[in-house]
Amino acid sequence: MFAPDLSTARWRKSSRSSDKSNCVEVAATDRAVAVRDSKHPTGGTLLLTHRAWTEFTTAIRNGQLG
Repeated sequence: MFAPDLSTARWRKSSRSSDKSNCVEVAATDRAVAVRDSKHPTGGTLLLTHRAWTEFTTAIRNGQLG
């Protein structure tokens, strides 16, 4: 497993999020998509391959989760 350097990552969160909502932030690197809790950015990071991220977001859009 690799650990990309996220010190200069450009984190972003949904434009639909607010300070009072539970949100995640994402940052794309050349090898992975990093995901973290926007309220606890130092609490840990989930790394997904680009393919896994695409499959995950597609499943959300298609209502296949939940």
